[in-house]
Amino acid sequence: MRKGFLTFAAVGLLATGSMAACGNNSDNTATGGNDKKPKIGVILPDSKSSARWEGADRKFLEEAFKAANVDYDIQNAQGDKNAFQTIADQMITSGVTALMIVNLDSGTGKAVLDKAKSQGVATIDYDRLTLGGSAQYYVSFDNEAVGKLQGEGLVKCLTDKGAKNPAIAYLNGSPTDNNATLFKNGYDSVLKPKFDSKEYTKVADDSVPDWDNTQAATIFEQQLTKAGGKIDGVLAANDGLGNAAISVLKKNKLNGKVPVTGQDATPQGLQNILAGDQCMTVYKAIRDEAKAAAELAVALAKGEKKETGQTVKDPEGGRDVDSVLLTPKAIYKENVKDVIADGFVTKDEVCAGAYAKLCADAGIS
Repeated sequence: MRKGFLTFAAVGLLATGSMAACGNNSDNTATGGNDKKPKIGVILPDSKSSARWEGADRKFLEEAFKAANVDYDIQNAQGDKNAFQTIADQMITSGVTALMIVNLDSGTGKAVLDKAKSQGVATIDYDRLTLGGSAQYYVSFDNEAVGKLQGEGLVKCLTDKGAKNPAIAYLNGSPTDNNATLFKNGYDSVLKPKFDSKEYTKVADDSVPDWDNTQAATIFEQQLTKAGGKIDGVLAANDGLGNAAISVLKKNKLNGKVPVTGQDATPQGLQNILAGDQCMTVYKAIRDEAKAAAELAVALAKGEKKETGQTVKDPEGGRDVDSVLLTPKAIYKENVKDVIADGFVTKDEVCAGAYAKLCADAGIS
């Protein structure tokens, strides 16, 4: 992937011209060669795999669309591929001028994107690239960098514990999610050399269908049993999978002894970090991701083309997709407060009940 202008989304350079024009357009009609009233459709994937989709993405996308003064429709497919396609059909029929999707898999996503394109609807892949798809833009984080932070985090936590030849288990994301592949590329780049040198031993490497946390707990229980109860570190691809592993470790009185990674900086993940049950998570400033995607969607809805200065290669479709890739951040106990200070989660969400003292000890006031 070619990188450049990584910070423009966060500072809102995309908004120049397009946002001002939209905000000042009193009759809210589109300009730039498209006479349709801008209306953005967004399809989120589910609310089960991660708390982020309803807890963060919906909120920040709504915030961005309201700031741009455009009509929008945000719906959640709740993990149902048929529902995903039905929602897309309804949005296209209702006259959306731009469609933003988080695909459930590339096959379903491609069908939706191709249909939208055939109807003259502009398209954006949000957070997940649809392999072989036709989206005009892709807005996400540098997902290999996310995985690299997870791998480095696990190494740091194992080193801090003085682990010798630790046995490592992988709980990877869904095999149908291209992001899960990119995360794994990232953490493999850190951990594979340690496996090759026999410094670490990989004892399990399993993907979790649909990022399903219940299945993740079952898979990890099987991993722990097969390893004879000796797993010293868990590379869990997000906080939900991490919490599933932690639930099993608790049953075996191993929580806090076995470092577990995560991603998404969910309230539960942050609580697990404060309690010492989770090693780290990866914070992705979803407000910036939502803002960048919303600005592109508004521009597309008005018939405008924006330069991003970045592309990502679609390995299946063989095309370079204009992209915005934001930079993720590793979160450990000492900087949990940064996620709260950024407004991503609230102190009340993280510091309730038994976590109040842990928050105070971590400098969260």
